[in-house]
Amino acid sequence: MTWTLARRAERLNPSTIREILKITERPGIISLAGGLPSPDSFPIAAMAEASARVLRDNPREALQYAASEGYAPLREWVAAEMATHGLQADASQVLITTGSQQGLDLVGKALIDPGSHVAVESPTYLGALQAFAPYEAEFVSIAGDGEGPLPAALDAARDARFMYLLPNFQNPSGRCLSAARRSALADKALALGLPLVEDNPYGDLWFDAPPPAPISARFGDQAVYLGSFSKVLAPGLRLGYVIAPKLLYPKLLQAKQAADLHTPGFNQRVVHEVIKDGFLKEHVPTIRARYRAQRDAMRAALEQHMPAGCRWNVPVGGMFFWVELPPSLDATALLPKAVDAGMAYVPGAPFFADGGHANTLRLSFVTVSPALIETGLAALGRVLKEALA
Repeated sequence: MTWTLARRAERLNPSTIREILKITERPGIISLAGGLPSPDSFPIAAMAEASARVLRDNPREALQYAASEGYAPLREWVAAEMATHGLQADASQVLITTGSQQGLDLVGKALIDPGSHVAVESPTYLGALQAFAPYEAEFVSIAGDGEGPLPAALDAARDARFMYLLPNFQNPSGRCLSAARRSALADKALALGLPLVEDNPYGDLWFDAPPPAPISARFGDQAVYLGSFSKVLAPGLRLGYVIAPKLLYPKLLQAKQAADLHTPGFNQRVVHEVIKDGFLKEHVPTIRARYRAQRDAMRAALEQHMPAGCRWNVPVGGMFFWVELPPSLDATALLPKAVDAGMAYVPGAPFFADGGHANTLRLSFVTVSPALIETGLAALGRVLKEALA
């Protein structure tokens, strides 16, 4: 007797990042790899107090099965908060998910047939490629420049089910689309009848100025918007949300019911208890200040230690630097040498739906101290210089 795998299972692949994180568990490794929020930013005291209040005031409700749509006051908070960013939606359009990663899976389940085209940035978030691939999507990479996807390149994706964009401090590139580029992309997509799936886990992590309004605000009922509490509170809560058009919402809800019935109700109530009176307006600026200092430390270390021929853009928010090495270098092949030297990064090739770009890598600056950033990049610089010698 043998197990016969479904065809979709052949398209399931291990996460490159998750595999690298196993390496970073080795003692003495400075990890600039995982896109993990700094644990020093977690509001532990506020969480403890909120948990106690929830268990004191509504213990039975908090520990019972809950509505698949999510905790109503939290959905109302999301709708009200997004209105302040220019995205108008009713609470009935908000679906609470088990992390925004689940939102991507639900979108794939509801919208992708085998062979369906899905337009993605180049590079794009690896987790989205992993979420969509099992539904047998065919990816269409949108050509771009230093400012993001090019509107004219959307012509190649005119028959796609949707385009997937991360406009704010993108994972992995760190870039933030300008208001002009967002407007041009929206105009072109709307002219083509190309729906949008907009993913925004990093938008609150700006350093000098907030990003422009969501692109979804231009799309009406032709956009799905995904958000997350992982980067502003704590990822271990696994709490995200989807804002969906009213016609699409029921199918996303049914897909969620089939997947996990509902996101943990206790977590939802605790998060709402924490944020309902404006906590994030005081808490998030402390995260920004911390991350800005670490960004500056990484910029200085890159300038000091990277060999000639390396290029990078300085992010104005988020968690990542994107580094382009000289064309002769392969970041995947060099990773074991970097680990032997005491540091780790994420090779860039897996972030490209079409492959290639072996000479790229992603660095995260938010989970280690400025001193360790300098030490780690000094080690990387030695590895790269040796490879170029």
